[in-house]
Amino acid sequence: MRRYEALSPALEQEIAEKQKAGWVSPYACKNSDVIRRYDRESDQPKIYRQPFSKDADKILNSLFYNRYADKTQVFSFYRNDDLSRRALHVQLVSRIARNIGAVLGLNADLIEAIAIGHDMGHTPFGHAGEHALHRLYHARTGRCFRHNLHSVRVLDSMIPYNISLQTLDGIVCHNGELPLAEYRPQPLESFAAFDARMEACILDEDGDRKLIPGTLEGCLVRICDMLAYLGKDRQDAVRAHLIPAESVFPETAVGRTNAELINNLEVNLIEQSFGMPYLKFDEEHFAALQQLKKDNYERIYLQEAVQKQVRDSVIPMMEQMYERIYQDAVNRDEHSCLYRHHIAAVLEKQQWYPAAMPYTETASDDLTVDFIAAMTDDYFVDYYHELFPDSPYHIEYVGYFDESQDPLPLT
Repeated sequence: MRRYEALSPALEQEIAEKQKAGWVSPYACKNSDVIRRYDRESDQPKIYRQPFSKDADKILNSLFYNRYADKTQVFSFYRNDDLSRRALHVQLVSRIARNIGAVLGLNADLIEAIAIGHDMGHTPFGHAGEHALHRLYHARTGRCFRHNLHSVRVLDSMIPYNISLQTLDGIVCHNGELPLAEYRPQPLESFAAFDARMEACILDEDGDRKLIPGTLEGCLVRICDMLAYLGKDRQDAVRAHLIPAESVFPETAVGRTNAELINNLEVNLIEQSFGMPYLKFDEEHFAALQQLKKDNYERIYLQEAVQKQVRDSVIPMMEQMYERIYQDAVNRDEHSCLYRHHIAAVLEKQQWYPAAMPYTETASDDLTVDFIAAMTDDYFVDYYHELFPDSPYHIEYVGYFDESQDPLPLT
């Protein structure tokens, strides 16, 4: 039987009274705190369009936001519309974080901007594609590819949208592979400090794991990124027939199903954090969060059914793709898809958001990475076979009408 926790009556009453009075957390990021790289008249706030709302609008209308719709989360090799794509994931992160943020009196516009932009730099084929691209890029340049770092590159460098420091900081610090029991913001005062930190992370393979957001809003999105995927990946594993039901996972103090873990971790976070300059879980709930991640790795992410095609197909395909696109960049082949599909699209946007350096002068390895990271799963597969029609490598999808898609018995 499922178990759902609730806020303590005293805290629930306090929150209700403060909401009625229009209370805002003294630790929330104020709209007047916004820091931008460029002082542009068009970015001055208006009464109907506040600064972080403007960030969210820019991200929603950016060149690569549409690509979320065909970038997979975990289950890349399935023809199944019920499995999550990044478009749904970022919406779930935003929704969960805004729900909690409203109770904690935080800045909802900043939460939304960070949440919808946090995976902008993700590659095709999820983290498998990210790791493959990192190995290639790092071997050639000594620099790191990380999707959170690349999200900032997309929104701040490739196309200088003049996104705020607070939003970019929340995006780059969202990596939740190392959960913490308590998050205390580490304020960042300038773009000079931000740029130095970005460069240090690009040169250090573990650098981004040490980052803590500078705002409570950024800390909240980092936590909600985990809340949004831990249980949802379990639901997707059922739909992909990797497991028969969520109930196969061990019971934890917060349950084991998506609905339980989101509710119970959300309630504990609010209970422990309301009115405080930090966000935290108590010891029991944090231990449960760690157990949820461990169980997901053992029963989903590291399963042979998930890993085999990565080894056998995605990695060698990406190696060939990288080399061919790199040669197009070195040769400045304007007839290549690198130029016609990618560079042309970036240059079109730069008419409205001018860059300090012409994009065509970008280093060849960076152009290569920018193009591959921007691809959706389907584009990657189609372009690979356009380049290498006789290749033995291909992706084998589980189709809609394959027998393996028939419902599994719930045992």
